[in-house]
Amino acid sequence: MKKYSVFSLLRHAWSGNRHWPAVWRETGPKANYQVIIIGGGGHGLATAYYLARNHGITDVAVLEKGWIGGGNTGRNTTIVRSNYLLEENARLYEFSLQLWAGLSRELNFNVMYSPRGNLWLGHSDGQMNGLAGLGNALRVRGIDAELLSHKEVQEFVPILNCHAGTRFPVQGGLLQRRGGTVRHDAVAWGYARAADTLGVNIIQNCEVTGMQIEQGRVRGVITTQGTIRANQVAIVTAGHSSHLAAMAVLKLPIESHLLQAMVTEPVKPILHTVVMANAFDCYVSQTDKGEIIMGADLDFYPSYSQRGNLPRIEDIARYTLTLFPCFSRLRLMRTWGGINDMTMDGSPIIGPTSVPGLYINGGWCYGGFKATTGSGSLFAEMLAKDAVLEILAPFSLDRFKNGATIDERGTGPWPHRH
Repeated sequence: MKKYSVFSLLRHAWSGNRHWPAVWRETGPKANYQVIIIGGGGHGLATAYYLARNHGITDVAVLEKGWIGGGNTGRNTTIVRSNYLLEENARLYEFSLQLWAGLSRELNFNVMYSPRGNLWLGHSDGQMNGLAGLGNALRVRGIDAELLSHKEVQEFVPILNCHAGTRFPVQGGLLQRRGGTVRHDAVAWGYARAADTLGVNIIQNCEVTGMQIEQGRVRGVITTQGTIRANQVAIVTAGHSSHLAAMAVLKLPIESHLLQAMVTEPVKPILHTVVMANAFDCYVSQTDKGEIIMGADLDFYPSYSQRGNLPRIEDIARYTLTLFPCFSRLRLMRTWGGINDMTMDGSPIIGPTSVPGLYINGGWCYGGFKATTGSGSLFAEMLAKDAVLEILAPFSLDRFKNGATIDERGTGPWPHRH
């Protein structure tokens, strides 16, 4: 790993980064590839990296219409966890969480994995029963879960409003200590650098405008930088999955919705865990820079916009102050929105499509970022072997036709509404 002196670092800082070495190569497209991955976010870059590292397939192009990390990977709230109720989702997210723990060492790039814990609050007898059932299901599968009493929650998060007279009194919670946060942009940069080092071509500002289909099979893509042929084409574009699939005359059971979040001005460390309140779909944590980050549920109308609206921002602020009245004097710094590709059962779609040569990794609803590692590893193996893996079989696109849906809206015992 290249080392820099103090004076070298100062020179780079004062130069406005003009002399910093490139993290990955700037390349143009070749005429042919073995695999084309559409989408330069976390899932697409991870797939390319694991194709090269685990399977020796380096004839891969990652096509990104904008810049690396400019989509949903840079527009989320960095939470990782594996406390899902249904076995299919629990296995997938647990596999991902185990990979997060060693990713910085593997990539030689600090992704800032912080197992600060993920605490779900229970506000009623029914919710506490649901949390207890979820905890039992997790522990049977070897996944950590601790059911906390009201007193234990108050001791674990002293600044949380646990007063009995509040609108939603806290009765207890379920804690996954290995859950936490990961620095989202570092994930994109780390995977991009590692994939590039192994020979993968990362092509920015290359928008796919059509599919090249011959005799019913996808043979490549049409882009703003020309036509590029490939044996396999994978759609890994988050909220734009339906748009890309439509180019191959394929309709997906997905709606794209806006999900907002926001941060306050930075303060000294005060909140050492991620707190989620399912009574009003709110989650709050503190970033490594000291900002209080908060979010809630969808805006509940189909949209490809990355800009939020004031009513939802007011909702998020109100929910957060219900939990943490001490944040009331903090100033809001910025808000943003990400595009969530919501499937009809709340679980992702991973696998081949009805169009030969075309594959999809999308429909992640609320869980896309936390599954980046496992999704990329397993999807790469599926592409390399051109076979559906046992762990991925339940997430096939055909499940909606066959009625074998995985009805979990991303939170375990209480379904989100969409």
